[in-house]
Amino acid sequence: MTIRAAIFDFDGTLFDSMPIWENLSSSYLLSLGITPHADLEDAVVTMSLEDAARYFRSEYGVTKSVDEILADIHERIDHAYRCEVLPKPGIPEFLESLALQGVRMGIATATDRKFIELALERCGLAHYFATIVTSADVGTNKREPDIYREALRRLNAKRNETLVFEDALHAAQTATRDGFTVVGVPDTSEPNQAALKDISTYYVEENRYEDCINHSG
Repeated sequence: MTIRAAIFDFDGTLFDSMPIWENLSSSYLLSLGITPHADLEDAVVTMSLEDAARYFRSEYGVTKSVDEILADIHERIDHAYRCEVLPKPGIPEFLESLALQGVRMGIATATDRKFIELALERCGLAHYFATIVTSADVGTNKREPDIYREALRRLNAKRNETLVFEDALHAAQTATRDGFTVVGVPDTSEPNQAALKDISTYYVEENRYEDCINHSG
């Protein structure tokens, strides 16, 4: 398989940023002096931020408006991406290697473009990516293949020459069903690593990203 393009998820794949999202709702409520229920993060995991804000009002009695809650949350996320989150080990070197091989790279993410760009610019990685496609761009989440198809279109690439890097099982399943070659990236946010490894054509072991390129060749 000749690799001419690569599509990367961002959180948990390129950057070690999933802990921000995993604890976002709990830390926000605690900042308001409200003790969250043990199942809060599970309850909001599939919600948009706007739906989560409404949930805080209805279930926890938060008196701020939805817009005020969203502003508070966006400020927290903005700070994390602007100042804190870092690439996963081995990623900067791997991106440089792909660039030297002429591989065109893009990002397919559910996260707001602004936050992605903040982290990439701060870490000096923005120049590697020809495009960033967000769920907002395509109007759906990663349970549908639209985001990968759009990234492929923007990269002017073919499926059989493209690798998709994902850390989430459901996203890897979606890309696989749509005919993409998937590289599974381990992350603590995905509890079912065995299933991720099973569905992926390649699986990154011990941060050895280069192995997937070497094996595919």
